[in-house]
Formats: sequence, C-alpha cells, structure tokens
Amino acid sequence: MKTYTVAVRTLCELAAKQGDLDLRFTPSPTLQQGISGHRSVAASRSASYRSELRLSGHYKHLVVRGRADGYDPDRQLLEEVKTYVGELDLMPANHRHLHWAQAKVYGALACQEFQLAGLTVTLVYFDVGRQQEALPLSQHCTAVELQVFFEALCERFIAWADAELAHRERRDAALGSLKFPHAEFRAGQRDLAKAVFNAARLGRCLLAQAPTGSGKTMATLFPMLKACPGQELDKVFFLAAKGSGRSLALTALATLRGSADALPLRVVELVAREKSCEHPDKACHGESCPLARGFYDRLPAARAAAASAEVMTRESLREVALSHAVCPYYLGQEMARWSDVIVADYNHYFDGSALLHALTLANGWRVGVLVDEAHNLVDRARAMYTARLDAAQLRSVRASAPDALKRPLDRLRRSWTRLDGEAPGAYTVFDEPPRAFASALQEVVGAMPEVLAQQGQGTERVDGALLEFYFEALALTRLIESFDSHSIFDVTREPGSMGGSRSSGLTVCVRNVLPAPFLKPRYAAARSTVLFSATLAPWNFYCDTLGLPDDTAWLDVAAPFHAEQLSVRIAGAISTRYRHRPRSLVPIARLIATQYEEAPGNYIAFFSSFDYLEQALGEFASRYPGIPAWRQSRRMVEVERDAFVARFAVGGCGVGFAVLGGSFAEGIDLVGERLVGAFIATLGLPQVNAVNEELRRRLDGEFGAGDDYVYLFPGIRKVVQAAGRVIRTPSDRGVLHLIDDRFARPEVRRLLPGWWCIEDA
Repeated sequence: MKTYTVAVRTLCELAAKQGDLDLRFTPSPTLQQGISGHRSVAASRSASYRSELRLSGHYKHLVVRGRADGYDPDRQLLEEVKTYVGELDLMPANHRHLHWAQAKVYGALACQEFQLAGLTVTLVYFDVGRQQEALPLSQHCTAVELQVFFEALCERFIAWADAELAHRERRDAALGSLKFPHAEFRAGQRDLAKAVFNAARLGRCLLAQAPTGSGKTMATLFPMLKACPGQELDKVFFLAAKGSGRSLALTALATLRGSADALPLRVVELVAREKSCEHPDKACHGESCPLARGFYDRLPAARAAAASAEVMTRESLREVALSHAVCPYYLGQEMARWSDVIVADYNHYFDGSALLHALTLANGWRVGVLVDEAHNLVDRARAMYTARLDAAQLRSVRASAPDALKRPLDRLRRSWTRLDGEAPGAYTVFDEPPRAFASALQEVVGAMPEVLAQQGQGTERVDGALLEFYFEALALTRLIESFDSHSIFDVTREPGSMGGSRSSGLTVCVRNVLPAPFLKPRYAAARSTVLFSATLAPWNFYCDTLGLPDDTAWLDVAAPFHAEQLSVRIAGAISTRYRHRPRSLVPIARLIATQYEEAPGNYIAFFSSFDYLEQALGEFASRYPGIPAWRQSRRMVEVERDAFVARFAVGGCGVGFAVLGGSFAEGIDLVGERLVGAFIATLGLPQVNAVNEELRRRLDGEFGAGDDYVYLFPGIRKVVQAAGRVIRTPSDRGVLHLIDDRFARPEVRRLLPGWWCIEDA
C-alpha cells in the first residue's frame, strides 16, 4: 500500500484540534519577532542543544515528519517553543491543548529516532515584547506513553489519509486519460497548452501572451491538470485579479468535469473574509459568534461533506458550512488543504502572509501556479508590499487610546513631528526610514496586541479603528524591517497643511517600486508558474519587474483574428493631452456620432478619468440627444455594474461611456452584436506626479527605461486591453478609433497588436 506523508502540524490540526474557533489571542508576533524569539531561546541553551531538529516516523502506512524546535540530548528534554505577545493567561485552553499535542508527537518521534525510554516534553512560551520566557510547562513521559498518544492521533487521521490516497489514485488515473473537452482547439490554443505542459514537465516558469478570445483559461488549466500525475503535483492554484477571472476558471473546470465520467477533482473557491462572514457584527470567538462556537468539534463532519461535494464555490461552501453550523470562511481555508484546484485572488499566494504559500511550504506540496491576466500582477504586487499611515489615523487613535497605549503613541507623535521638520515640501523621499520613527512605530506595534487581547475577551468586538490602525502600523513595520532598494520611504503632505499644524496632513509610506524580490520566493516554492494575458509585451518589462527566473520561457501566441475583422483608425487631428482636453470634446463627440450614424449598434467609449468622461458625455448628450448613452459612475456596486453591461444587448443601440483601466476595460465578454466598436480617447499614460516621477527615476537607474516602465508600457497595455473588448471570436466584426495624435508615433505603434491594420484618419 502507498504511504501517505503528513506534517506534524497538519496531523495535530486535523486530529487534535477541539473546541471553539477563537481569534482573541491574536494578532500573533511578526515573522521577524517569531524568528528572533526562537533564536533567543536557542541561544540561551547549552552547547549540546539542537534546534530545528528534523524528525520523522511511521505508523502503518502513515509517514509523519516535521522539525522540533529544540532537543537537549544531555537532559533528554524536547521543547516546543511558542512566541507570543500580551498576557499568556488569556490564551484559550484549546490553543494550549494543540501545543501539547504537537510537543508530544515530536516527543514520540524523538524517542523513535534516538531509541529513548522516555523524555521530558516542555512547552516554552517566549514573550517577544518583554524578551523573556514564561515559566515552562513540562511533563516527563515514557516512550510508551508518547507512542500511545502518537498512535491514537494517527488512528484518527488514518481514515482520512486512506480516503485521500484513494482520491489521489482516482484523480491521477482520471487526469491521465483526460481529453480536451472541445472538438478542436482554437487557433493558437494548442500552442499555449503545449507550452504550459512543458513548463510543468521541466519545472520552469512560462510567460505567455495570447490574444483575447483564444481560450487562455482552458488552455492553461487543462495541460496543468494533465501534468499532475506525471509531475506528482499535489495542487493547482488558479489565481486571478478579479472575480470575473475566478468565474471563468470555475466555468472551465465545470466544462472539464462535464466532459469526463465522474472526474474526481476537488475544487475550492477562496474569497475574502469580508465577503463570506455571516456575522460581521460579531467577534471571531465562541462567546460572540455561533459559527465559531464548537467550530473544531463540528469541523470533521463539515470537512467530509465539503470534500464529498467536490466543487466548493463560494455559494456551495456557504451552504455546507451553515448546514453544519461552522464559519464558511474558515471552512474554505480548511478545504484549501484538501482540494486539488484552488481558485483564488492573487493575494492568497503572493502576499507577504499568503495562506497558500504558507501551506505549500509547511506541507512540502508540489504545486502548479496559473496567474490569470498577469499584467495586473505588477500593480497588485506593488500594493501588497506598500504600507502607509496618515496623521489623521494617529490623531484619532491617540484621542481614544487606552492608558497603556498613550505613552508609545505620544512618542510616535513626537517622531512624526520631527519627520514634518525634515519634509519641507509636498512630497519628500528619504534615503531610508528614520531610525527614531521606526523605533517609535515598533514600540506602538509591540504594545498594541496586549491591549487588543484584553479588549477581545468579552462578547463585544475589538475597537475597529484601533484594530485597523494596528494592522496598518504592523504592515508598515514589517516593510521597514525588510527595507531595501526595491522600495522607497516617502512623506506626502496634504494640500493646505503647510500652515498651522503642519504634521496633521502628513502621510508616511513605504512604497514598493520593484516587487521582484518579494515574488521570487513564490516562484521557487512552485514546481511551475505560468503567467498569461493578452497583454504581456514587452516581455522583458514583466520579467524585470516581477522577478521571473532567467530560464523563464516566453510564448507569443499568434492571434486567431485577421485584419479585416477590425477597422483600426487613428484620429491624429485630436490631442487628448490634459491641456488640450477642453477643445477635444467637440471633435470627439462628432467622431462618435458620425461612426454611430454610419453603422448603428452598441459602442463603448473610454476616457482617462471620470472628470474627462463626464465632460465628454455632457458635450455628446447636448449635441446628439437622439443617441442613447449611458455611463460608468464612481464606486459602482455589483448590481450597477451588471446593469451597465446589460445595456449592450443583442439588437441594441447606443454608446456606453467608461474609464480606461476600470472594470469595463477588461474581463467583460461582449460577443457579436453586443459590441461593434470602441473609442479610446487617451493613451492611458499614468498621471505625471511626484510619486510616479520618483518611480521613474528609480526604475531608470535600475533598468535604464524609467519612462517606458512607469508611463508608456502600462498606458498602452490598458489601451490594448480595452480594445480587446471588440473582437472576441473569429466571427466578430468591429471598428476601433484611437483618439490622439500620439498613437501614430513609432514607439507607440510597435506596442500595438501586430494583426491590426491601422489607418490614419
């Protein structure tokens, strides 16, 4: 019989967790604090002390492995070290129960490894704030006692392990014989699928540009799944920037399942906590939330039910969770451990505290990662590794802070005032984070968990403003700890704050410029990472900014379309530069109306900002009131977005006005008559401001291409994405008007799709 390998932590979390879901003893120490705490404990031990001791053992066909925090052979003492902040007495009993389980499993493995008759098992709790150990908790156990405990946990786990082994065997057999679910590949689709399969086979990264309408989602999922048996892949992560990308992936997976007889493929969709919380007015513990009460006692049945359902979308997971009275969000996180395909947002793998990356490392998974619409990853990753605090937040928190926080907050306020004196203008960049500010911020971050833990002991929620301030301060602290040339430390002053209380308008920020150093470990943790989009040119821009390995393969899939499908015209007599926009309104309105009168149908017009959109729409509506028009508005909710798209109906006529780079410029599929043309009244260039100019200087120094990397490439990418709404299938026909004289420049035209036949108007 095949063996099943499980990490000690996973074994204990599945077999030993009990009681309530309880997040009151959080937030936990930072990663750096945790590492430092473990090192401090190890440094205080004898010369014979062995830290991070690798241990493994067997029970029947179960292989259990992990790293014990510390072992002293002279004293025959094994230690499980837990770092903490706040008051140890506030730790829930079931947390302590889990810690003992881990310690005893490591004790059993140590007795097996060193053939011991017994040893002392100790829980060491280290307060990272006070830099001291709490009184250790010790038990002397015989090897027999530890083995009995170990085997009991294994017996609880082994039924699940057997089911997992059987599932894996069925899954791999089915995937090995899986056929492409359509009668034939689209043009270019086979080339993409082959490249993805080879990337998985060779253990390489792939950067693939494939045009809109080429079926990228299926062409990446199908080969990665086909590669699972041969490459022994445990999981496939499909990561998307938007909900529309996740929906396409779930639809493609449903198609694959429908094309094969009983394809045993577990799929889970992960969503943000705020989108799946059933009781947002309650705190995450059993005294407050009914779905947290007894969570781990009901989890086994909920887990089994979810696994048997196999397809776990947001809706179906919620149904299972509520039927077992457990939290849908944390059930989803649990099922990520036991699913074959996880469909999620980028941040679930690429963020600094990403769940999927942490689970991959902890469990030693072999994973294939698919990154949908990967052109979005540059900006999204920069945001993940950027953090800021503004003076208004500090002032508000200080006004209502508990006494325990007033002194560290006052120190932070004083350092803030010193920053004000060192930042005379509206925008100031520092060579590095000032030490006094970093130290004051660290003191605040160190003091807050204890206060938050105390607040969370009742049934009421923790002060939301205080909690938000803590998370933002913590994020800023972590980025200061890892500060290097990939980021900048800057201070921005709000307009009008130069007089009076100058510091009241300051925002302090660690701003990521180059996400590459943060993303490289993510690629290293995966067997293969495939990044794909319709707009990934030039490839070196994405390789440089995203930190892709030197051996990353590049594929540019030929478009399945031909020039006759799309009439592309440059309106070279119109300038959409900011200073020329007032006089561009009339000719733009005239151009849209002329095209509409020549060929009535559904059109979409893109503008660089909401202000520009409103001005253009006002001019158009006043001059051509007989042509139906509708617009994208700021902060549209899902129902409003759906209504906007629904206006593009078969047989309909009119013009939708939208913002370039917004929710309607990518990710919507308007086939055939639903959209017959587009107008793009801008090059899409990011705004020239102090921040972007600093990014330009930094990237110019790094790659010698600051203007291109900050302005030109991102701008034209948005144009091409928006233009891709018009031609979705080989049978579509349409017209595209590029409105600005700069579209005729050679450096711009070379970035436009090669299959376009461009006319100068």
